[in-house]
Amino acid sequence: MQPIIKIDLSSGKIERFRVPVEFERDYLGGASLGARLLWDSLTRELDPLSQQSPLLILNGPLSGTAGPTVGRFVVCGKSPATGLWAESNCGGFFGPELRTASWDGVWITGKAEKPVYLFIRDSQVEIRQADSLWGLDTYEVQDAVKRETGIQGIRTLGIGVAGERMLPYALLLCDHGRVAGRTGFGAVMGSKNLKAIAVKGTGKVLVFDATAYAPLRSEANRALKADPMTSVLATLGSAGAADYFNYLGEQPKKYFSAGVLEGADNISGASVAEGILAGKSACHGCVIACGRVVKLEDGEKRKGPEYETLVGFGPNLGLTSPATATRLGELCDRYGLDTISMSGVIGLAFRLYELGFIGEQDAGGLELAWGNASAAEECIHLAVRREGLGQYLALGAKSFAEHFGAPDEAVQVNGLEVAYHDPRGASGMAIVYATSPRGACHNQSDYFLADIGQVDASLGMDFFDRHAGAEKAANVAKHQDFRTVNNSLVLCMFANVPPETMLDLVNAACGYDWSLDDLLRCGERAWNLKRLINLKLGLTRESDRLPQPLLRAYQDGGAGGYVIPFDEMMAAYYAARGWDAISGKPVPEKLSGLGLSWVAKD
Repeated sequence: MQPIIKIDLSSGKIERFRVPVEFERDYLGGASLGARLLWDSLTRELDPLSQQSPLLILNGPLSGTAGPTVGRFVVCGKSPATGLWAESNCGGFFGPELRTASWDGVWITGKAEKPVYLFIRDSQVEIRQADSLWGLDTYEVQDAVKRETGIQGIRTLGIGVAGERMLPYALLLCDHGRVAGRTGFGAVMGSKNLKAIAVKGTGKVLVFDATAYAPLRSEANRALKADPMTSVLATLGSAGAADYFNYLGEQPKKYFSAGVLEGADNISGASVAEGILAGKSACHGCVIACGRVVKLEDGEKRKGPEYETLVGFGPNLGLTSPATATRLGELCDRYGLDTISMSGVIGLAFRLYELGFIGEQDAGGLELAWGNASAAEECIHLAVRREGLGQYLALGAKSFAEHFGAPDEAVQVNGLEVAYHDPRGASGMAIVYATSPRGACHNQSDYFLADIGQVDASLGMDFFDRHAGAEKAANVAKHQDFRTVNNSLVLCMFANVPPETMLDLVNAACGYDWSLDDLLRCGERAWNLKRLINLKLGLTRESDRLPQPLLRAYQDGGAGGYVIPFDEMMAAYYAARGWDAISGKPVPEKLSGLGLSWVAKD
């Protein structure tokens, strides 16, 4: 593994950090390695927006190797949204560029006196003034850095105004709209007066056995390109199955309160392709190219919405126009806001207005009614400015609902807004949301795909009906471990790469002689370590919960009448995990078997 740049913005000190070899072998890289490196730094007393709070950007052993969809990196730390473990996964070209500059990560602490950005050009690392960049949006800052440096191909990861103002769901953005969207790292960067990180490398990405790796990654890419799922993603984007999810009752509507919505079928990859699609975009070395480029009424080409943004600014708000979702999504991107959280908080506002918790005076004259796109847009502006209703929207769904006296109506887990895969349509997501180490997250396990048949027998998984209960709990745990491996390599979850192929790539890239069990054990180890970090940060057994709206049955739609057997599912999950059913803690025997006994001593 290449060294990590370690930077203290308070003192200006820059040094090389070498990751211990045993950490590499036990955790591989990415978010798993990040959890091990930050174990000592993350405490309950640590303010995520303080100078001491770490911001750790890491590649994985496959990042930038031109393997199957491995142009990705992760960001790790403590979330200002949840107060818990935070990780966010991002594509584009920034991560691979960092590797070609001979670095595998950037570890930042401290706070600069004035706005700065980091400039990395191979071994040259500088802290540069960024007064002229402060206030720019996430696309403008990339252009400004390119002009200032005069370097073609420089890659910039930056924040927008939302990050500068430290909204807890502010994001990082690079390239053509690729984001580290969840858990609020934009706010962490803003709290450090760090506007951006710019990198240009001229080296090569090395692996342990290039002779063995090259044909393996070529064959993996060929197989991936021929995979049916790739064809759907390439043609229709990540919303390729949106209409099917709508049919199943998995696509939320009116902030998780309605089973059906007239016109919801317009929110789909097919509608985008038939109406506004103007091209595609891809991350580094990706054969899928799921990114959408669209053209609206003004004739300008722009980033198109992926599934979460389409639904969040679509049926979630009673809207059914891909063009509207595109415009609202772009506004969030430019401000530097997570579209899932922002649309979720607005959806909550609409719902509380409907239920009478928010009155006309509270809303400041806005009609927070389903289908009101202009009100949704104004909510975004107000949140960033922290004006009027926006001062509460800016806090996230949990605090927003508490302020208006309706805490049980917030669809969130541990402070993170739920993604747009309703567990009433795919019950495995109930466990996923309740136990994800970063709050209600669908990227720690996209088990909704397993619930409709995408099950790999080599992982020891069986297929269960999408409305099955406790019997699928062990399946969910295995799937979480597998996706934890994805997030350590770092390999995109959209890539339907067989586990055996992943194993061959890891062995060639790292010089290991692992079995598939070894690889999955690595994922299980990291999953449990993140659990232990959260327990240290204040998580309890009672934190593993679902919000009340998700425990109510829909009256109609594809999930009509179904009630999630949540308690039974969680009891089976703890048993499958080897966690104590009362405390929710991994038992000593589990820690010992995973090589985590040192945590118990700590």
